[in-house]
Amino acid sequence: MTSRKPIRKAVFPVAGLGTRFLPATKAIPKEMLPIVDRPLIQYAVDEAREAGIEQMIFVTGRGKSAIEDHFDIAYELEVTMTQRGKDLSVLGPTRLMPGNCAYVRQQEPLGLGHAIWCARDIIGDEPFAILLPDELMHGRPGCLAQMVEAYDQVGGNLVSVLEVPREDVSSYGVIAPGAEVSASLTEVTGLVEKPAAADAPSNKIISGRYILQSEVMRTLEDQEKGAGGEIQLTDAMARMIGTQPFHAVTFAGRRFDCGSKAGFVEATLALALEREDLGAEVRAMAERELGRST
Repeated sequence: MTSRKPIRKAVFPVAGLGTRFLPATKAIPKEMLPIVDRPLIQYAVDEAREAGIEQMIFVTGRGKSAIEDHFDIAYELEVTMTQRGKDLSVLGPTRLMPGNCAYVRQQEPLGLGHAIWCARDIIGDEPFAILLPDELMHGRPGCLAQMVEAYDQVGGNLVSVLEVPREDVSSYGVIAPGAEVSASLTEVTGLVEKPAAADAPSNKIISGRYILQSEVMRTLEDQEKGAGGEIQLTDAMARMIGTQPFHAVTFAGRRFDCGSKAGFVEATLALALEREDLGAEVRAMAERELGRST
């Protein structure tokens, strides 16, 4: 088997304004809003760690310093907790080792493609992963771990996909599927950003996880604006099809669209119900509330 460069780096685009969650996000990054008791960004970072990622690259914007603080040492908090005999293990996942995280700023909101391009100097000539924290991918193993396993098999570029009702495809990037490699791995012959339902090549949407070769950065350098007047990552990836292997991995798990209020509430409820310390109590609460609404 041909030797492939391992996936060591992951990019987290976190520069968005979070306007759909105002006023909650006026002073708090939307990525720091909690799903039960962990910020949304923590779920994505934990998923990356599980997949073997060594360096986390956050593409931030103004007002996002809370993300840096979250993954730093909280000296005063830790000293106080230690003095009071409290367990510090709950803070373990929030600490990234020195040199294992990098922050780069996207000065203007020019789209996802532009946000990824801002990390070009840190990525260098290595393949890398992208995780969109708004998309909470819940499963075991995690979505990126499933993709890394597929990458070890076929190399090249990969996206995670899920099937949605065809009338919903206009909100997403959609793949044109080719030959099936396995039940969960499909060749990609084309990509379309937010097509009309009648024009969509399939109902398989890109679900917020990517493994890309560094050549995409050179493609993004001269990428013209696309849907929404933004520089779209999907358009740049589409230009690479035919020059490198390109596949889609159907994620074996659940996706929660935490960029929407309803999806955020659904994720909170679903994950709380799974918790041994909360599940029974939350289920009883939900049943009481449903009883009141009927």
